[in-house]
Amino acid sequence: MAREKENTNQEHNAPDYLAWHVTQKGEKSFWNKVGAAWKHKDGRGYSLQLETCPINGRIVLRLPLEDAEANANEAGRS
Repeated sequence: MAREKENTNQEHNAPDYLAWHVTQKGEKSFWNKVGAAWKHKDGRGYSLQLETCPINGRIVLRLPLEDAEANANEAGRS
């Protein structure tokens, strides 16, 4: 039960980090969002939720950009 409550809380809270799968093709890097991470209440770790599990490349955790959502919403308006 406690785990179910923890997961529902995570869905309502913005993640502390976004998880990105990064692959290298020659000189280019390709970034695809694969999940997110939330800080534990005690501050001693993170819960990582992946939507997919890559088998190659690397997973990078980055802080979400605060204005990314606003820019995405504005891009959809004409």
